[in-house]
Amino acid sequence: MFRALSYTALAVVLAAPAFASGAAVTCSKADAAKFQPQATLTANLAAQGLKVKKIKTESGCYEAYTVDKNGKKATLGFNAETLEPVANAEAGEGN
Repeated sequence: MFRALSYTALAVVLAAPAFASGAAVTCSKADAAKFQPQATLTANLAAQGLKVKKIKTESGCYEAYTVDKNGKKATLGFNAETLEPVANAEAGEGN
């Protein structure tokens, strides 16, 4: 039960910036040269206690495959230009 609440809280914290502006964050439409370095995203996630296994770039989004300290896997999506979390981790797929 505690574990489920912890993951829910983490999801809310990661998604909060996306909802704060009132509009859902989407993948970047900018040129890849304007994307934030993947190392920055890795460092941000590590600071939150997540180990990054892999990051893929898809249509302006970073898709981060992570594992928490309890071994729970999660796939998280971020706008590649701003590193803001996107509501759907797979937002860049199929675009």
